[in-house]
Amino acid sequence: MNKLFPLSLVLFGMLLLAGCKRPGNISKEQAEKIAVSWKLVSNFTKPDGTFKAQFTIRNGSDFTLDGSNWKLFWNMSPRPIQSNKTPEPAVVEHINGDWYQMVPAKDFILRPRDSMTITYAGTEGVIKETDAPLGLYFVFYDNDGKEKEIVQVADYTIEPFTTREQILRGKMDLKEVPSAETRYKANTGFTKLGDEQLLKIIPSPVKLVPGTGTFTLTGKTNVFYQEGLENEAKYLISKLKTLTGTDLPIQAGLPDKPSSEEAAIVLKTGKVTVNGVSGEAYNLNIGQTGITIEGSDAAGVFYGVQSLLQLAPTEAYQKPVASIGFGFIQVQDAPRFRFRSMHLDVARNFQTKESVKRVIDLLASYKVNHLLLYTTEDEGWRIEIDGLPELTQVGAQRQHTSGMNANALHPGYGSGPVANEKGKYGSGYYTKADFIEILKYAHERHIKIIPELNFPGHALAAIKSMEARYERLMKEGKEKEANEYRLIDPDDKSVYISAQGYKNNVVSVARESTYNFFVKVVDEIAKLYEQAGLKLDTFHTGGDEVADGVWTKSPMAAKLLQEHPEIKGPRYLQSYFFRKLLPMLKKRNLKVHGWEEVALNKTETGAYLANPEFAGRQVYPYVWNNVYDVDLGNRLANAGYQVVLCNVTNFYFDMAYNNDPKEPGLYWGGFVDTRDNWAFAPFNMFRTTEETSMGKPMKEEFAGKQPMKPEARKNVYGVEAQLWSETIKGRDMMEYSILPKLLGFSESAWAAERKWENVADDATRKAMMAEGWNIFANSIAQKHLPRLKYINGGYNYRLPQPGAIIENGMLKANVELPGLAIRYTTDGSEPTETSTLYERPVKVSGTVTLKSFDLAGRSSRSSVVKAR
Repeated sequence: MNKLFPLSLVLFGMLLLAGCKRPGNISKEQAEKIAVSWKLVSNFTKPDGTFKAQFTIRNGSDFTLDGSNWKLFWNMSPRPIQSNKTPEPAVVEHINGDWYQMVPAKDFILRPRDSMTITYAGTEGVIKETDAPLGLYFVFYDNDGKEKEIVQVADYTIEPFTTREQILRGKMDLKEVPSAETRYKANTGFTKLGDEQLLKIIPSPVKLVPGTGTFTLTGKTNVFYQEGLENEAKYLISKLKTLTGTDLPIQAGLPDKPSSEEAAIVLKTGKVTVNGVSGEAYNLNIGQTGITIEGSDAAGVFYGVQSLLQLAPTEAYQKPVASIGFGFIQVQDAPRFRFRSMHLDVARNFQTKESVKRVIDLLASYKVNHLLLYTTEDEGWRIEIDGLPELTQVGAQRQHTSGMNANALHPGYGSGPVANEKGKYGSGYYTKADFIEILKYAHERHIKIIPELNFPGHALAAIKSMEARYERLMKEGKEKEANEYRLIDPDDKSVYISAQGYKNNVVSVARESTYNFFVKVVDEIAKLYEQAGLKLDTFHTGGDEVADGVWTKSPMAAKLLQEHPEIKGPRYLQSYFFRKLLPMLKKRNLKVHGWEEVALNKTETGAYLANPEFAGRQVYPYVWNNVYDVDLGNRLANAGYQVVLCNVTNFYFDMAYNNDPKEPGLYWGGFVDTRDNWAFAPFNMFRTTEETSMGKPMKEEFAGKQPMKPEARKNVYGVEAQLWSETIKGRDMMEYSILPKLLGFSESAWAAERKWENVADDATRKAMMAEGWNIFANSIAQKHLPRLKYINGGYNYRLPQPGAIIENGMLKANVELPGLAIRYTTDGSEPTETSTLYERPVKVSGTVTLKSFDLAGRSSRSSVVKAR
């Protein structure tokens, strides 16, 4: 017999079930209805140097979020989180690296259609949209606390940074709040120059003498090349084909007697010395009989080709033309530094093989001859290594993990919870074939790829990979093989945190297997060079940012220190590691490059002192730190080291161009624009390091510091630009960060010493620099950026926003790269190529929106100025 339950009990049961419906079984569709927004409240909080921010969660789903059935995860530029002074509905916790989580309080309840705000505080100001939490995702748990669903936040908003308290980093920040007016003020010294005043070639050659007359190149112009220059000749005709639409005829050997009737392009080598330099030197002559490029070597010929290509009119790059006029000219040129390099980080955020090749083409165009390809880091291992498949199976992908101790890489830099997700950059690697292809491509363009394995710190991807290998082989009963390449002391209880927020990213230097691993990787990479027809002769060992506290509670390290009391404690174990590794690399005939720490010892007070032990031993420290240790590069050069100067204040491409919140990038070392790359005096760097990252003049920081001794100038082996990729997501962001900064860097790397570099008087030097920069800036704007729009299908270079003020109803506007056009609107719309051209002060009212445009039609972000 059926029994009828009272309707009230049925309804009560339904409500009870609905109220208890836990998101352990939440659908992706429902979970994506939970919206999250993030707001920076202020950087002007107590104590100084901290920030306050808040998340707001809006529950648009049909589920109730409680104190145990969810957590929110994300990545954010690493900053220590402070304890809440008053209870919050949930707490923000740092996990590892830049990985954070929000954990609800036990009494947390967020019912459908409700919202809740969680406030938290952290150390160091947050002033960029690229600092904000990225890659947010929820993890939902069942009644037993097991992970059931992982769902990315589909509705996420970063509230704009608009107030002074959001844009500056607290009271100690002396920078101005960026605006159209501040840009106008900064640009007042720049003036537009005529074509005859522009640099014809960047970087500037040692000597350039224009002539009278024009040589006309057509698709029938013969290209002759001397034996050994076939690569350079083929490169030249491939580039000229993009200009003329035709393959020029190419012939081995040299013509008998060039004449104006049979004008040709001739590539040859000979005894060429310019400014006392013979390596990579060239003479370029364009005259009645055609074009002759004579180099001291093949590289010199190649750089002569690059100069020739810059002399072609921009119109030829826009659309192929049947004939190209080259003005008569004589160029004599050679590099200032033999080592000119760029560092490209593809580990933190991956770049495809094709994107790397585009960068190689850029470097070749501006006569940069090395690429430090940074393929191993905490956040990723990007090169296939024979015999160690876990390096790419584990180390080349990031995804959600159960915690920092899992043998996998957690999300980083907004890569999200899913490995290999399209549109994200946390996963990826180069196969052996890919790497060989990159090596060959670079070699054809006279660029040497330098590989790096960063040890003993920055090693999390390698550590996690080798732990996965260890576990696999132990399960197979292969204990000896499992330990062959293990990288950690499993009983190490040391507590530390790295500069990037890692608590477990340092290898054990007391294990023989650590060294076995290192040389295994070196040997396998050397094989790839051999397969590319090259020889690996230089290797970068990293060595930077090993945190305080490492190895202090490691039984293996304690045993090593007991057996070797001469090491004098854990802080000297990094020098021990390098000391032991060096002979292994010397045995392989390798020059050893490394970050500055490879040549330093750390005192008990934390100060770094030059370690004389490795000077004169084919050890080349790269010196980046001139903000916390302002004379370090000078001290190492004075101590006899061959140094590569990578000064953060001048050469870090990942530093934001300025402090506009929408301008992507980092800023711990200051803001670095194209002028900073150009304005570098390597032997007198104090004169061109003008202010701290907070805008405080640096001059007082130099008192009592070591200048570079005249006899130590020969120890400056070269210079390097750096592109670290924490904020670099994909090709477009990479190219935006590189261009036009690379042009300024190339001038510092290649061009002869500028007269202002040795001028001690501040006022005189600054006047000379202002004049020189105005010429350089005009040349970038009017000649080089428009050309980059068309090369290789076009690069994503940055154009600066205009500056503008309205005085007495009159609009006045300017731009930091003179020669760019400024267009504006007064109806609230975004300016286009057809908008009104600003040519002189003009009467306006209301709100004015402006953009800068180059000759190729690319534009900047907009500037807005309002009449008062």
